[in-house]
Amino acid sequence: MPSLLDALPTPYDADATYDAFVGWASDRGLSLYPAQDEAVIELVSGANVILSTPTGTGKSLVAIAAHAIALAQGQRTFYTAPIKALVSEKFFALVEIFGAQNVGMVTGDSSVNADAPIICCTAEILANLALREGADARVDQVVMDEFHFYADPDRGWAWQVPLLILPSVQFVLMSATLGDMQPLADDLSRRTGRETSLITGVERPVPLHYSWAITPIHETVEDLLSTGQAPIYIVHFSQAAALERAQAMTSIKVVSREQRDQIAEAIGDFRFTTVFGKTLSRLIRSGIGVHHAGMLPKYRRLVEQLAQRGLLRVICGTDTLGVGINVPIRTVLLTQLTKFDGTRMRQLTAREFHQIAGRAGRAGFDTAGTVVAQAPEHESDNAKMVAKAGDDPKKLRKLVRKKPPEGFVTWSESSFERMIAAEPELLTSNMRMNHAMILNVIARGGDVFSNVRHLVEDNHEPRPKQRELARQALAIYRTLRTAEIVEEHRVADTMIVDGEEVESFEDRIEIRLTVDLQANFALNQPLSPFAVASFDLLDRESPTYALDMISVLEATLDNPRPILSQQQFMARGEAVAAMKAEGIEYDQRMELLEEVTWPKPLDELLTAAFDMYRASQPWIGDFELSPKSAVRDLYERAMTFADFVGFYGLARSEGLVLRYLSDAYRATRQTIPDDAKTDELLDLIEWLGELVRQVDSSLIDEWEAMTNGADSATSSEPVSPPTPASVVTNARAFRVLVRNEMFRRVQLAARDDAVALGELDAAAGFDEQAWGDALDRYFDEHETMSTAGDARGPSMIEITELPGSWQVRQVIADPAENHDWAISATVDLAESAAEGVAVVRVSAFDRLD
Repeated sequence: MPSLLDALPTPYDADATYDAFVGWASDRGLSLYPAQDEAVIELVSGANVILSTPTGTGKSLVAIAAHAIALAQGQRTFYTAPIKALVSEKFFALVEIFGAQNVGMVTGDSSVNADAPIICCTAEILANLALREGADARVDQVVMDEFHFYADPDRGWAWQVPLLILPSVQFVLMSATLGDMQPLADDLSRRTGRETSLITGVERPVPLHYSWAITPIHETVEDLLSTGQAPIYIVHFSQAAALERAQAMTSIKVVSREQRDQIAEAIGDFRFTTVFGKTLSRLIRSGIGVHHAGMLPKYRRLVEQLAQRGLLRVICGTDTLGVGINVPIRTVLLTQLTKFDGTRMRQLTAREFHQIAGRAGRAGFDTAGTVVAQAPEHESDNAKMVAKAGDDPKKLRKLVRKKPPEGFVTWSESSFERMIAAEPELLTSNMRMNHAMILNVIARGGDVFSNVRHLVEDNHEPRPKQRELARQALAIYRTLRTAEIVEEHRVADTMIVDGEEVESFEDRIEIRLTVDLQANFALNQPLSPFAVASFDLLDRESPTYALDMISVLEATLDNPRPILSQQQFMARGEAVAAMKAEGIEYDQRMELLEEVTWPKPLDELLTAAFDMYRASQPWIGDFELSPKSAVRDLYERAMTFADFVGFYGLARSEGLVLRYLSDAYRATRQTIPDDAKTDELLDLIEWLGELVRQVDSSLIDEWEAMTNGADSATSSEPVSPPTPASVVTNARAFRVLVRNEMFRRVQLAARDDAVALGELDAAAGFDEQAWGDALDRYFDEHETMSTAGDARGPSMIEITELPGSWQVRQVIADPAENHDWAISATVDLAESAAEGVAVVRVSAFDRLD
């Protein structure tokens, strides 16, 4: 088939462009719905479009049309989304349609083909670009997806700023849950001088049927399955609840024997390599999927692809399915109509409800979608007791009905009906001011005072809030002046008198930066410049230099909350045990515990450096430095990914753990200067990249594919993802994996833990008894075994590479520094390649002589 670009007319003609797009869609079996058709007509006419239509009405196709119309006119068009995952997904989809050379992406930690005519980015990227370049920005069209994020208290400013600053841009604002948009449409027309078409009130092509379920949830699911309402997405408001529900669903028959065989065939040799993966494997073979943000990408993709093939009849997940998740659904079953919003438990808003409910019913597959709300559990139990009592008045009088738990925020059938009928709430403005915004406006040049005043006074906030924003902007400006980041110059204006240019009687104040902002200021990792400056504080000769470099970078990354919470929990548990042993009283223990947190390497050094850096560059105060140790902790404990997840109990959040590790890997690649990379640091970087790749190669491979302008991943991929390259082919990284496995045994041996060592090496014939005897002999000669400093250095390990295997000897750092004991082992290369980790088989722990 001809590509969409080939079909576009040259030179641009509105009618011909419309015909070309409709023809291209028709060639692909797509007939435009009336709302889509209206939107495309408005776009070719040059109007802004606000598309507030239900899920399933083809907003993505309208976005493609918008990009095509912009390209046909030689314009530059931006697509924005609220989360990096959606930006990445859209990037690959547009590459497939428009070609890799025409599509770029900027997400804050990746920049690919940034000068392309189509740019996919997060809303913050576009907002900062608008602040920096103003009306002169190379932006002709903006497609803002999930525009209801405009009302987000923390991030809504980024959806508003482009509307305020880019007056010549054609805007396409899209969401299924916008509410009354007429005031914003009128404001947009005023600012851009374009007509703004508000397309709303559209009937869903797949209507929804709503029902209230008083039966226990497993009975509700069985009824939906028996009446042909699958696939069913059971919505929960926590990842733990989603997994628990999925496991409970195994008690009912979800799929037939034949369907189980089809699932097994589709899965093939898919690698379930983690603790959660083993659980997921069991669930999906029963026709039950799990889908939430804490899962590894490869597992989420597996669930999506099996669901698309009709092989999963029940999927348990969280409410995040409302943000562009690609899971086909016929029925949405809400387990509750309340959620914890970070502050309190409350009922769902109309917008939240419709965002979730709208996922039911698949255009082209279903004639209708079903939305079921489950009654509170105590009401279901009471209804069951009443039904059991029947019509017997005595039994009914004796019933002791269950009451809701204390503090329970309830919901009812009437509140369900109210949500169904309610329109999404009016979007509320959430404008803000910070240092980065003011600096970007100043960097733009021109009349800074007028530009800032426009930003704080001509926005969508009520007048009292505008006055507060003005006060904030003035306070920020004063800090910049105090830090001598900006300066004022009095400039005399000129006027023409009798044909000659002369100074006027009035002059003006020109505000200028005294420093050069980096070209991508506030567009990429904002604390990266601080990290680069901090590297100079480290001692290159220190035995911990490589790990200290990692710690500097970790302090600038977003906090992986589940990891930090578990680290703090374990640290406090150890602290309590130590304080009890010391006889410290309870009240004092509780007071001291408040000071115990997760590990924070270099905390004092980095905090002091950050304070000094902030004094000269105060915008850094908009961001938070957070010393932490996830990568370093993983390395120092000599753990595999599975060991780390198991040790901290992070099975439900392993996807988040891996994303953090991949972000850290990218940061090491992008931020650390080459001349600062020692051999040991290069080993660490290679080890980290290989560890991520072996767990789930998609995060690294996708990033590298984008940075190299490679092809996209499409839904036509096989269910089983490509197996990552053999772990043994990356010799540098594999050596680190082998060293870690050996040093892990040193750490256990130093604690005289023969039980744990026996669990590691029993299969190789070196069991608990063998380890115990060897440790007894060692500690008869030496009081301790060191695990600090050079104990794990390259000089303490000898590796002999043989065909098919490596022979390894880990020398022990004893207190006398005799180095006369060692652990001997064999590394099986074939098995290591199959498992994606270093498979080490210990054969001895004895004196070297």
